[in-house]
Amino acid sequence: MRLLASTRSVIALLSVVAVILAGCSDGSRRPARTEAGPCQIVSNGTPSPKPPQAPPPPTPAQPSAPPTPAQPSAPPTPAQPSAPPTPAQPSAPPTTRDLATNPEIGTGYRSDMTAVRTATYAVATANPLATEAACKVLRDGGTAADALVTAQAVLGLVEPQSSGIGGGGFLLYYDAAGNAVRAYDGRETAPAAATENYLRWVSETDRTIPKPDARASGRSIGVPGIVRLLDDVHHQFGKKAWRDLFDPAVSLADKGFDVSPRLAAAIDDADAQLRLDPAAAGYFLNPDGSPKPVGTRMTNPAYAKTLGAIASEGAQAFYTGDIARAVVAAAADTGGCRTPSVMTEQDLAAYTVKHRDPVCITYRGREVCGMPPPSSGGIAVAATLGMLEHFPMSDYKPVRVDLNGGHPSVTGVHLISEAERLAYADRDRYVADTDFVPLPGGSPETLLGGAYLTGRAALISRNHTMGTAAPGDFAPPMTIPPPPEHGTSQISVIDSHGNAASLTTTIESAFGSFHMVDGFLLNNQLTDFSAEPTSTEGHPVPNRVEPGKRPRSTMAPTLVFDKTGPQRGPLYAVVGSPGGSVIIQFVVKTLVGIMDWNLDPQQAVSMIDFGAANTPVTNVGGEHPLVDTVANGDRDQLVEGLRALGHQVSLADQSSGLSALVRTPSGWIGGADPRREGLVLGDAG
Repeated sequence: MRLLASTRSVIALLSVVAVILAGCSDGSRRPARTEAGPCQIVSNGTPSPKPPQAPPPPTPAQPSAPPTPAQPSAPPTPAQPSAPPTPAQPSAPPTTRDLATNPEIGTGYRSDMTAVRTATYAVATANPLATEAACKVLRDGGTAADALVTAQAVLGLVEPQSSGIGGGGFLLYYDAAGNAVRAYDGRETAPAAATENYLRWVSETDRTIPKPDARASGRSIGVPGIVRLLDDVHHQFGKKAWRDLFDPAVSLADKGFDVSPRLAAAIDDADAQLRLDPAAAGYFLNPDGSPKPVGTRMTNPAYAKTLGAIASEGAQAFYTGDIARAVVAAAADTGGCRTPSVMTEQDLAAYTVKHRDPVCITYRGREVCGMPPPSSGGIAVAATLGMLEHFPMSDYKPVRVDLNGGHPSVTGVHLISEAERLAYADRDRYVADTDFVPLPGGSPETLLGGAYLTGRAALISRNHTMGTAAPGDFAPPMTIPPPPEHGTSQISVIDSHGNAASLTTTIESAFGSFHMVDGFLLNNQLTDFSAEPTSTEGHPVPNRVEPGKRPRSTMAPTLVFDKTGPQRGPLYAVVGSPGGSVIIQFVVKTLVGIMDWNLDPQQAVSMIDFGAANTPVTNVGGEHPLVDTVANGDRDQLVEGLRALGHQVSLADQSSGLSALVRTPSGWIGGADPRREGLVLGDAG
C-alpha cells in the first residue's frame, strides 16, 4: 500500500501546485492559461489524477468512458511543478509493478492541456527546466543540435532517474540545408570481455546469478554513448560554442533546484535499491535514510565539475582520463556484495557512435522515418503503419473529442493492437544489432515490403483478437522470452533554421543500475539483452550478449515529412516517447491520432494510451480520467468492447512521456505528455 500512499501524496502536491499556478478558478473545466513571452514557463492543464483503487489484478490499465465535447486550443505553454516539502516516507520494498510495461512510477495526469503554438522554433522535453534552457538556445539562434546538448545536460540533473550522461540514446536529425535525415546510434555497448552468459551467471565456475540481481549489479552497465552522440551531432550541425551549452546545467547544479513531484515519487519508489550505492544514497536520501521529498533543494557540485570538464575538453574528457577511470571503478565496485562489471578504460576510449540509414516508409501520403536496428522501434512502427494502411482508420476516430483526446473506438484500438502484435512478433524474432545479426534478406525491406505487409494485414480479423501472433517465416521457429525494457526520456526540437531532432535518451530502468559516479548515474542498459544465449530449440538468440554488441531497443524517435511525388517534401512532424517496451504503442497511437484522426498534437499525446505487444494482453491506460477502472473496468465501454473481441485488458497506469511537434500554415503546434512534467516552449505563434 506504500506505493498508493506515495502516489496520493504526489497527487495532493500537484493539486496544490496547480492552484498556486492557476490562481482563483471560476469552477469551469477550462484550463488555466497564462500568456508569456518566448521560453517562459507558464501553467498548462490541471493535475487531476484519479483516486487510487484497490490493488488490481496482475494486468491493469484500461480506458473507457466518453469524453466531453470541445476542441483543443492554441497558444499557451505548460508550466512546471514546484511544491513544499512533505514528510519523509518510510523505506520501500522493491517495486512489484511490471517494469517492462510500467517502467517508472506513475504520477497522475494533467487534464485539459492545450496545444502550444509557436512561430519559428519549438522544443519539448520531459522537464520544464530542461525545456526552458533548450528554448533559450534556440531563441538565441542556436540549432537543434545545440539545443539537444543543453537539454540533455539539464535533464541529467533534474530528471536523473530517466536519462543522463551515463546512458545512451538514438537520434534522428533532419538537416534542412541538405534535406537529409541522419540516424545516430548512441546505444551502449557490452564490454569487450563480456561473454554470452554475462547476465546469466557470475562466472563459468560460479554459476549463480549476478548479485543482488543482474540489473543492480555491475553486469548491467554498458559503455555509455550519449556524450559521444551529442559531441558528434554538434560537430556536424552545431552553431553555438560547445562550452557555452553546458552553462545552464552547471549553474543549476551549483545553485540548486527543487525536487519535483515526479522525481520525489521515483526516489520514494527506489529508496531501498539506492541505499546499495553510497554515492546514490548520499545524494538522493536524507541522512536518516529517508527519501528526499518534493521541494527539497538539491545541489550537485560533482555533476557541475563533470560537465565543466566535458565542456572544456569535449567528449574525450568523458571517455578518457579521470572520468573514465571513475566510471570503470564505480562499475567494478563490489560494495553491498554487488557483482562487478568487466568494463575497462579501453572499452570507453574505443566507443564510437554509429551513423546508420533511417527506416522510412509511406503512410497516408507522407513519409515516416524512424530509427534502424539495433533499435526495433523504427521497424515495428513502420510495420504497424504499413498494415494499418489497409484499413480505413479515419472511420474509427475517437468519439466526443475533447482536450484530453476523446474516447478511442473499440474497432480503432482493436485494429491497431492486432497490427502491433504482428509487428512485435517479427521484432522479437528477427531484430537485433545488425552488426552481429543481419535482418532477414539483409535489410529492413524484407520486413517492410508492400506484399509482405499486405499478407500480414490479411491475418487481422475485425471480429476477434489473434491473442499471440507468429512471426514471418524467414527462419526456424524460436522461443525467446523478450527481455524487459524500462524507462527513458524524449527531446523533440525544431529550430528557426528548419532543422529538427527527435532524441530518445535513457539510462534504462529508473535510476539505471543505481551506481552513481561523479554526480551522474550509470545505466543498466545491458539488461536489454537476452540473458539466455540459446532458445529452447537450441538456436543462438539474436539478442544475446556478445563483446562490443549493442542491445536491442524499442526506442522510436520519429520524423514525418510531406511528399512531393517521389521526393521528400517539407518537414511535417517530430514525435517520440519514453516508455520501455511499450514505446512503439505510444508512438503509433500518436501518429494515427495526428494523421488519421485529425487530432492536434496535444490531443494525440493526451489521448488514452493503448496498444499491445505480442501477448494476449491489450493495454488501456488506467491513469487517464476518461477510463473507468472501477470493478476492473467492467463499466467501461472500451474495455468491455475489447473483451468481447477476446482481448485480455490491462488497466495499469501508463507512464508515456510523449511529445509531438506538427507544422501548421503559420508555424508549429506542439503537445507534451500530461503523464509527466514536460512542456513545449518556443517563440510566440
